Amino acid sequence: MQALLLILALSATAFGAYATELPAGHPPINKDKMVVPSVGLTQKAKVISIINVPQYTYIEISQNNESHWLAAPTVDVKKDDRVEFDEGMIMTDFYSKTLDRTFANIAFVNHAVKSK
Repeated sequence: MQALLLILALSATAFGAYATELPAGHPPINKDKMVVPSVGLTQKAKVISIINVPQYTYIEISQNNESHWLAAPTVDVKKDDRVEFDEGMIMTDFYSKTLDRTFANIAFVNHAVKSK
């Protein structure tokens, strides 16, 4: 049993070192300046309003002269910004317990980013 625990401890230590070390010659990574690639972000719209809650941003958008709601992982956008997002999954009559509000239609997207 002690041998198994020792093996697990050594494996965790080795994995931890491996997971945090970059290959030789790799430039340093500045996580503050990382950008989510726009691959798959096929939709674009103008932000009308925003509601931030823990871990999500609800974004009311204007697209093709119609307004819609998105729910995305937290994103830093403001009114009148342009956003890009993926197709997501549309839900009808979605009730948000956090907001105590029902959305007639809302798209839950995987990624939303502020357009440049």
